[in-house]
Amino acid sequence: HATKILHLSLTHTLSLTHIPTHTQVAELHATKILHLGHCEARSYPMAKSKLSLEFLREKIHLRCRTNTIAAIQRIRNCLAFATHKFFQESGFQYVHTPIITASDCEGAGEMFQITTLLSKADAIAKEPPLTDERMAELKAAASAVGSKVKGVKDAIKAAADDAAKAEAQAQLKPALEELAAAKKVVEEAEVKRTMVGGIARTADGGVDYSKDFFGTPVNMTVSGQLQAEIYACAMTSVYTFGPTFRAEDSHTSRHLAEFWMIEPEMAFADLGDTMRCAEDYVRYCCKCVLEDCLSDLELLSKMYDKGCIERVRGVVAEPFARITYTEAIETLQKAIKEGKTFENMDVEWGIDMASEHERYLSEVVFKKPVCCYNYPKAIKAFYMRANDDGKTVASMDVLVPGVGELIGGSQREERLDVLTERMTEVNLDLKTYDWYLDLRKYGTCVHSGFGLGFERLINFVTGIENIRDVIPFPRWPGNARG
Repeated sequence: HATKILHLSLTHTLSLTHIPTHTQVAELHATKILHLGHCEARSYPMAKSKLSLEFLREKIHLRCRTNTIAAIQRIRNCLAFATHKFFQESGFQYVHTPIITASDCEGAGEMFQITTLLSKADAIAKEPPLTDERMAELKAAASAVGSKVKGVKDAIKAAADDAAKAEAQAQLKPALEELAAAKKVVEEAEVKRTMVGGIARTADGGVDYSKDFFGTPVNMTVSGQLQAEIYACAMTSVYTFGPTFRAEDSHTSRHLAEFWMIEPEMAFADLGDTMRCAEDYVRYCCKCVLEDCLSDLELLSKMYDKGCIERVRGVVAEPFARITYTEAIETLQKAIKEGKTFENMDVEWGIDMASEHERYLSEVVFKKPVCCYNYPKAIKAFYMRANDDGKTVASMDVLVPGVGELIGGSQREERLDVLTERMTEVNLDLKTYDWYLDLRKYGTCVHSGFGLGFERLINFVTGIENIRDVIPFPRWPGNARG
């Protein structure tokens, strides 16, 4: 017998009977039912009939009660555990990188800003403006206190005996405290006079972030890579696994405002090592899902993507293909000449390949995941190592069927002079990134790494097309429910 609490707040005492058939392996018979709580059957939105994933997104707090979302969550859990297991067994250290950062790893500028300046802005904006007369009064009051302090100091110097000197010294501390308070009032008043909409401004009219909590502009991280490099250069192999954020006003099935990233960094590793690590990691995760969540894959295969199981098995069975970016462009151009049509037909060397191009390479040309490497310098981030040809960088993307880009990685630029020149070229503030340059200045080595969007990995494994359906609480423009 077994006791189980069900979603309708009932406790069932059940007996398990083994009945092997082609549709089920066991049958449960209830011998006792206890009513524990009430459920409004008329308004309960989770009907027994099949519910669309679009509908379930409107019921974030209830959708995990469905077989589909529960199966996706079990696969997500399996992949998360497999991630830690793979890197731990491979000798990596798990590093917690910050969510609040002053740097922009991707250089995209589409970041969520963190500030405390707005919390009092409305109240300050409603206060009456400080007139010139009021400012003059405050400065006069501070000047008077300053004169008082001077008088006390003069009295100390002119004291005829110790008793008189002690009496004057006792007045000095309160006078200095009064002066400091008066000066602070004047300073705050001067700041308020520069405010626009209740927010302090600099002389050129920009926001004065020196008055903010951190004293500088900060954002929610788009990547933990730069911080992971700090520890990789000290501890050889590390990885991060945490939430990242992008403020892209995108409503596509591929983008979220909040998502999870796996980002390993390896010292003494070049681009080839990174590609091998990425391939080994993905294949390991797929193997774990087949071993631990096959029944969940079978459910999703039956309801959404009939080819998901074979696709996952294919990843485990075969090594990934390899192709340079230049070869990839030539392959796409050849396909266009032979009659293939894309939404974006302007395929030429130097473009940032669209998802349709990436999927064509992995789904049609290779019919399996493919590592595409040596991308043009102009379309990649500043930290990627420049190749000797002067046009490309030592970067790679793993392209997979059904998704497109799953992983992006590179060998990092370890040469201080080359990195500094590249950062200047893309107009990055070297002072903001002085700590990153220090990694090259104070002992450097060849190192590399990659980033994998965890939700895209789940998309690939499950065959679920919309990324909003594979994360427990999706965030996208206009939605922060749950």
